[in-house]
Amino acid sequence: MLKTTDVQTASLQSYISSPDKQKALYKRTLFVVSISQIFGGAGLAAGVTVGALIAQQMLGTDAFAGLPSALFTLGSAGSALFVGRLSQRYGRRTGLSAGFVIGGLGAIGVIIAAIINSIFLLFTSLLIYGAGTATNLQARYAGTDLANNKQRATAVSITMVFTTFGAVAGPSLVNVMGNFALSIGIPSLAGPFILAAAYILAGVVLFIMLRPDPLVIARTIEATNPEPSDKGHLETTEHTENKRGIIVGAAIMVLTQIVMVAIMTMTPVHMSHHGHGLGAVGLVIGFHIGAMYLPSLVTGVLVDKLGRTAMAIASGTTLLLAGLMAAFAPGDSMVLLVIALSLLGLGWNFGLISGTALIVDSTETATRAKTQGTVDVLIALSGAAGGALSGMIVAGSSFLTLSFTGGILALLLIPVVVWSRGGKK
Repeated sequence: MLKTTDVQTASLQSYISSPDKQKALYKRTLFVVSISQIFGGAGLAAGVTVGALIAQQMLGTDAFAGLPSALFTLGSAGSALFVGRLSQRYGRRTGLSAGFVIGGLGAIGVIIAAIINSIFLLFTSLLIYGAGTATNLQARYAGTDLANNKQRATAVSITMVFTTFGAVAGPSLVNVMGNFALSIGIPSLAGPFILAAAYILAGVVLFIMLRPDPLVIARTIEATNPEPSDKGHLETTEHTENKRGIIVGAAIMVLTQIVMVAIMTMTPVHMSHHGHGLGAVGLVIGFHIGAMYLPSLVTGVLVDKLGRTAMAIASGTTLLLAGLMAAFAPGDSMVLLVIALSLLGLGWNFGLISGTALIVDSTETATRAKTQGTVDVLIALSGAAGGALSGMIVAGSSFLTLSFTGGILALLLIPVVVWSRGGKK
């Protein structure tokens, strides 16, 4: 349960009878979270762009190149649970700030590991760095706490759009940060992790500016002044139907995460085998991450207007096209790789926003943050599995096999969504 002092409680009461104050706080929350996401996006991009290359260089083999992605997504699993429960107990401000700062410390650890060439410290730091990844994703929920059911996907999308600025800038600055790192005696591949310390800035922004806390306000409003019509509907809805929404929302995000992480993780290694330099890798990953976040504003509107089901099916179809294109595109074709990785990011975007909206639709503020954290654990673990297996599949077979399998796996989204519709009365 969220803890508040008497002074805080008195302050919160002023929002209960003032729709104008609630609306103003909703907009302010979106603004603050969006600013933090710029820094969070920059932190996210570092591990995605050069994580596999650092492992490949330090271990001298491709077989374990997927380990960095697996480690920081595994670390994000534990962090998702931690951030979700901390947010449920103390509010979004405390949970998100703590997660971002921990992720920034992990990035600093990766830099030190590269300097002293320590595999153990590298892997440990990547686990800690995963906290930033988890928090970056969970921040999308903060904007939905005060949104009505026709604003939720749009609220998620607004924060994700701002993630684009940092996430796209990160890969495009790979060479710049690499050269800067070399100039101060740090291995070039560790350069982007200097930028990843921006996670700490994201945490500071949230800690200072996310007042009053949106989840605390939402809890207060719901407990003190419930809306009879909405509440009545919720109370007469079967509990299994609410669980069905959580299961389907989680399944959509888990499947899209597995496919996206697996193909994305091995793309830099695949490109290096075909003679592409670090700048080219950064360009392709930059387009990929841009497609993950930039279309969000349009996606959010489509999810709210067309429905969660239609956009979940669109996600599976888009990921299939991405997998097929990545599988059969010539390794030396930058244009086709950019298109394939852009489609991969777009399919993930469709799945994440539609799945997130389903989770918010199916939960109440009393347990929402805790449930969201638990779902994000599953997302992170699925990403860890995708990252770990991707290197082994490529080492044992080929990038074509990995990409083709990922595309076919994405088609499972369609029967999942059909099952969810089958539960409607």
